[in-house]
Amino acid sequence: MSVELHLEEVEGAAYEAVTELAQVAGLTSHHILVVGASSSEVSGKRIGTSGSMEVAKALVNGIFRARQPFGFHLAFQGCEHINRALTMERGTMEAFGLEEVLVIPISGAGGAVAATAYRSFQEPVVVEAIQAHAGIDIGNTLIGMHLRKVAIPVRLGVRAIGCAQVVAARTRPKLIGGKRAIYSLDDALSTPH
Repeated sequence: MSVELHLEEVEGAAYEAVTELAQVAGLTSHHILVVGASSSEVSGKRIGTSGSMEVAKALVNGIFRARQPFGFHLAFQGCEHINRALTMERGTMEAFGLEEVLVIPISGAGGAVAATAYRSFQEPVVVEAIQAHAGIDIGNTLIGMHLRKVAIPVRLGVRAIGCAQVVAARTRPKLIGGKRAIYSLDDALSTPH
């Protein structure tokens, strides 16, 4: 089933969802947000069947706008035809010590959203894998492989963009130790040495 989409609403919903996630996850310039998005699903069609560069542009514009006040890094996951590789700025790749791979996402291999992100970045590169601090999945694209080990679901106010479900997660470091371990600085400072 396809629906009539208003691109301003798509952009606005993407902005709202990413802004809320950034606030909940405490994203800053020290963090990466992985984005998986299907323009086909947003349009009410099955993932990978009807990519729309117009819908992709609205999504990417909203996400880029949401990033501005927080300064977090963005990584856009491509589709399975490029092994879910990620498009990002060269500066992000270098800041996080990632390795570049050679592919340029296009609508038919990578997806419309990754292709649009590639063309929207100032100095785009593609990397094979990351361990992001948070993620947003618009249309069941399965971003979990690119999140850090301890992912925590974040229930957003925006549950759908167009016809696509929106799922989000933040991550936290693993808790290690036993019952004597301390996990907050306040607790550590109040515990006798």
